[in-house]
Amino acid sequence: MYDIHDEKVLILDFGSQYTQLIARRIRESRVYCEIHPCTVDMEFIRDFGARGIILSGSPFSVHDEGAPSIPLEIFELGLPVLGICYGMQLMCHLLGGSVEHGDEREYGLSHIDVTDSAAILAGFGPEDHSPVWMSHGDRLEKLPSGFSVMATSENSPFAAMRHEDKPFYGVQFHPEVVHTPRGREILDNFLFDVCGLEPKWTMGSFIASTIEDVKKQVGDGKVICGLSGGVDSSVVALLLHKALGDKLTCIFVDNGVLRKGEAQSVVRTFRDHYHMNLVHVDASELFLEKLAGVTDPETKRKIIGNEFIYLFEREAEKLGGDVDFLAQGTLYPDVIESVSFKGPSATIKSHHNVGGLPDKMNLKLVEPLRELFKDEVREVGRELGLVEEILERHPFPGPGLAIRIIGEVTKERLDILREADAIVREEIAAGGLQNVVWQVLCVLLPVKSVGVMGDERTYENVAAVRSVNSLDGMTADWSKIPYEILGRISNRIINEVRGINRVVYDISSKPPATIEWE
Repeated sequence: MYDIHDEKVLILDFGSQYTQLIARRIRESRVYCEIHPCTVDMEFIRDFGARGIILSGSPFSVHDEGAPSIPLEIFELGLPVLGICYGMQLMCHLLGGSVEHGDEREYGLSHIDVTDSAAILAGFGPEDHSPVWMSHGDRLEKLPSGFSVMATSENSPFAAMRHEDKPFYGVQFHPEVVHTPRGREILDNFLFDVCGLEPKWTMGSFIASTIEDVKKQVGDGKVICGLSGGVDSSVVALLLHKALGDKLTCIFVDNGVLRKGEAQSVVRTFRDHYHMNLVHVDASELFLEKLAGVTDPETKRKIIGNEFIYLFEREAEKLGGDVDFLAQGTLYPDVIESVSFKGPSATIKSHHNVGGLPDKMNLKLVEPLRELFKDEVREVGRELGLVEEILERHPFPGPGLAIRIIGEVTKERLDILREADAIVREEIAAGGLQNVVWQVLCVLLPVKSVGVMGDERTYENVAAVRSVNSLDGMTADWSKIPYEILGRISNRIINEVRGINRVVYDISSKPPATIEWE
């Protein structure tokens, strides 16, 4: 059986906005990789057992005070190392070369001329004049001893470099972004030709190895799984049911901030269709009491996260007190966004699965999807036979409609948003866009506007509709929904939902905006 621990790549993060994309591209090439902060020590790096190391970009200059760095011992491990942008500059700086502020900065599209079609640039010719994406202010002025130039650009005499005897490489541009059309080739050359890896990272191999890992972790213990009916928790439930059978009990909590008809659908699917042990807890009044008067989104997330855990522990005790583990659908983007590295990366927001956990809890966590991106989770679900209705369900946050109501969460505002949200989803499906757009949602804004209905003045709520296209949620662009569909959504909401008299469409991309409003 393929073991991900045998063949993997370590990505050291220096705070680049593109670091997650490096991981995405490597995973897409069927090679396992993990991102860790550049501040990890040499003991961790040695124990990690990587077949290759990638140094990410960074917003820093190597000359900045407090600029992130790495131990020189990394270059003594005998492992292939690829430096990208800042990673290349740092490699040059540490190994004796010269990095200076460039006379002209390079941001955006540029072109490289390849002078050495070896190793990572195998297949590139001097006549290609390949487009690449640059994002740097510094540039290399002198290569370290033993290094030679592989490519140049208009403003970079050393757009790519390699060591003549050791497997050390650097590129001044970003091969991981789509704006570098042949970037995949460069990364694949590093993975397969330089590191000697094989494209064996598949969801089938992941399922097999994860089942074994879960069995070892749980042993004779019992597990409860927080089931929401979304893709993530549903895949966790199916995966653990396959691994543990009756040792698993799923707990579905109706927290009062679910979408229309969602509670009934979840119970019907998992209790009746998959025949799982399922406990249905109606805690809607409890959650609404806890959320009363709360307007801060981070506080909402913490409250909901805490209440979930407390309810799980209470239900575990009801099951006989012999439950030791709590399973969650935490994903890799949750981990990346929620955990502030001890380096340049910044916390964007906490997730109920990660940052919203109480400081003390009596259950140990089982998080089998913690290292997966969203599209990989769908692949796992497909392999496990998850029903299409859930498999293609758009992402829905753990805090539910609570973070789609800007401001205080009340029953009245929830009822208004539920109806509007249902209309949005119905019209997107009717327009044939359910599997075209990545996520669609409706947000109730904390403002009212003047309107006219039946010759009478109204002063009611504003709803914002948001639809985005994305691969994994790390970046997203707003969907170009046909006007006629947007028109039907607006017309139906205003006519059918009492309390809303204006509908707007959100055309922000991520970054700089996030997908959810809170």
